[in-house]
Amino acid sequence: MEGLYNFLVSLDGMLGGADWFPFVLLGVGLFFTIYLKFPQIRFFTHAWKVVTGKYDHSDDPGDTTHFRALTTALSGTVGTGNISGVAFAIFLGGPAALFWMWATAFLGMTTKFVEVTLSHKYRVQTEDGSMAGGPMYFMDRGLNMKWLAVAFAIATVVSSFGTGNLPQSNGIATSIEATFGFEPWIVGSVLGILLALVILGGIQRIAAVTARIVPIMAVVYLIGALAVIFANIENIGPSFAAVISDAFTGSAAAGGFLGASLAYAFNRGVNRGLFSNEAGQGSAPIAHAAAKTKEPASEGMVSLLEPFIDTIIICTITGLVILSSGVWKEKHENVFDRSDMIFVAGEYSDKADDDKVQLYGFLNSTGESDVKPYTGPISVVNGTAVTSGYTLINARSIAEDVQYLVGNEDPYTGTLQIKDGKPLKQNLIVKGKSLVHSATLTTIAFTRGWFGDFGQYIVSVGLLLFAFSTAIAWSYYGDRAMTYLLGPRSIMPYRVIYVAGFVWASFSDTTLVWALSAVAIVVMTLPNLFGIVLLSKEMKQTVDQYWQSVKDKQ
Repeated sequence: MEGLYNFLVSLDGMLGGADWFPFVLLGVGLFFTIYLKFPQIRFFTHAWKVVTGKYDHSDDPGDTTHFRALTTALSGTVGTGNISGVAFAIFLGGPAALFWMWATAFLGMTTKFVEVTLSHKYRVQTEDGSMAGGPMYFMDRGLNMKWLAVAFAIATVVSSFGTGNLPQSNGIATSIEATFGFEPWIVGSVLGILLALVILGGIQRIAAVTARIVPIMAVVYLIGALAVIFANIENIGPSFAAVISDAFTGSAAAGGFLGASLAYAFNRGVNRGLFSNEAGQGSAPIAHAAAKTKEPASEGMVSLLEPFIDTIIICTITGLVILSSGVWKEKHENVFDRSDMIFVAGEYSDKADDDKVQLYGFLNSTGESDVKPYTGPISVVNGTAVTSGYTLINARSIAEDVQYLVGNEDPYTGTLQIKDGKPLKQNLIVKGKSLVHSATLTTIAFTRGWFGDFGQYIVSVGLLLFAFSTAIAWSYYGDRAMTYLLGPRSIMPYRVIYVAGFVWASFSDTTLVWALSAVAIVVMTLPNLFGIVLLSKEMKQTVDQYWQSVKDKQ
């Protein structure tokens, strides 16, 4: 697993983690924002009218209403990215990461408007009478680039696991185990059965389920979040100030040691913003293609609301909970993931500035550090190490009160062999205090409000609903891609594998799953951005014609 993790991290560094990727993503959004004269502002009010059904016609072609298409697409985007992803972004990039998530969402409103409109325009009716659409269809039928359409469809299938399946299941299981103590495999198995029951019903059942789940989960999560925000109201002003100032000066408190550079916070914020709202990834157009309308641009109007709801509202609320509560800078008792921890040679302290500089350079591979991974034995007596000459780093922070356990968490006594910073003993459990990230960080933050410890249950329920609805929506994206690639007969085998993957991910390594999702997102996004840019002139004509027809009817 470590080899796979290192490969994924390396691949992500060349793709989503590369300096050029955020500029490509934001650049396309900025281009269309200017080219289409700020549609996210001009059409914002009109979009809400379309969602409420003002322009609906029962005889329009399609499988579902504008509202249900929106909730299905939102269920695909509102997931662990809003709970775990925001926490992970702040953990890595500090308050500045939230600012760049806002920027990604604002420009992403236009990007999503474009990709949904074009996908809806080129949708087709399948053999069973249902609608199928998505970027692969405008690439094929609009651009005559079959090869690009096939590449996108393959990437969609991969991303259905990397974005919509594996991290969602893992996030649910982690949160439920931490809150209620249920074994991850039990959680994964039960939800896997429920997932199978829903997705076997196709888009009609999926849309019906998500139309009920999305409003409920939003209200539950909002109540819990506001309880923390108002309990720490004196910290809201400084939190907003930190978000703005750090975005332009560089974060001084993120990343465990010394903080993240401006470029690093920018990169992490944009990537997490994309993971959350998926604007530019090309996923939402697949759900919107099922909407009943003869006007592709009208469905595009509906879709521009998604990044606003998903990121500018929900992610901001999560970010304020984490920042105002202060938990992101504190060390907490937790079980260390093997991928998150590394033993380094020498004894270091996070109270010494020189040590922090050295460790920051090591963790961020700046080339300006003398810190090396530790190799050698560590003697442990009754769970406590008695050997000196090393430091254990977990989640980018120096671990404290470390305990080494085995089996059913029995204290370990013996000699641990460490090689290149990693313990060779496979069944070793390491516990202690360190910084935390992802769902764990958000869960702790929700206990710092009026509901106290009960707040953790709100996160668990919210994460369960958010992530489960995301898995439902992404199963539909994947089966539409499989339909394009191999025909309707491929749908059932895909669904079986999808459910099996959902169960497996519930007890797999958190960090590995996030690394996989980061790569899958980029592999899907690049062909989609390339395609919509090539159709920019057609997009403008489609929007202008639609908007003129709306004004003529007024």
